[in-house]
Amino acid sequence: MHMSHKYARTFVVKYGGAAMRTDGGAAEDPLLCEIAGLCASGARVVVVHGGGPEIDAALALRNIETERIDGMRVTDGATLGVVEATLCGTLNKRLVRAALALGLPAVGVSGEDGAMLAARRAVGASGRDLGYVGEIAETDVRVVRNLLDGGFLPIVAPLAVSREDWRPYNVNADLAAAAIAAALRADAFILATNVSRVRRDPQDASSGIDALTADEALRFIASDACRSSMKPKLQAAAEGVANGAARAYICSLKANTIAAALAGDATIVRE
Repeated sequence: MHMSHKYARTFVVKYGGAAMRTDGGAAEDPLLCEIAGLCASGARVVVVHGGGPEIDAALALRNIETERIDGMRVTDGATLGVVEATLCGTLNKRLVRAALALGLPAVGVSGEDGAMLAARRAVGASGRDLGYVGEIAETDVRVVRNLLDGGFLPIVAPLAVSREDWRPYNVNADLAAAAIAAALRADAFILATNVSRVRRDPQDASSGIDALTADEALRFIASDACRSSMKPKLQAAAEGVANGAARAYICSLKANTIAAALAGDATIVRE
């Protein structure tokens, strides 16, 4: 097996739930194909995936209502079981199989494995209880480093665990990816989603932002111009860069997502 050089460029790719291929044809997924090319060139790549739409569908199938507070999914015990099964089982293993079909030595893990992501219970901005929703308190990427050093492609589901009672917690996938990108000191943190850039005016496609510093990104998040669906992505980009990643790129999914983002077709967040 090819051993990945420890000084190779490191990429953390957040594959958004809304942009993810879920039609069964994932082996031809353009983002995975591009990742295969990166890995063949010697790059070290970690994929962190979301799965909101599939979780919604799985909950609806079981007649479990979805409630959101401040944009976050309220997660009671029944909901948590479906979230964990969908993210760690259905979606994670689907992506692993698709990567294997492309010749990538993929290994599926979650933030629970090795206590990679340790969380504390989160509270909504309104002060209401969100159930088993966590905010990341600690990150330990030894599992991911060991996989990368062995030449594997880690594919990570965004679940975390509490160090107090070892319960699983549902965490925001963008912020989970940011924590991993920061801890790995990634050269590039890619947030692939269904929009090409952050916009200064959500209604104006020509108002896309080319670049922001982490501080500028945090100020923009606090403004009325930053729409709710973009807030966690920009927050993740800013936190990833502020805590160790070299640059973050918010970009749309296309045939050459990562190459286009690195060439400037993205909102780039830098220190």
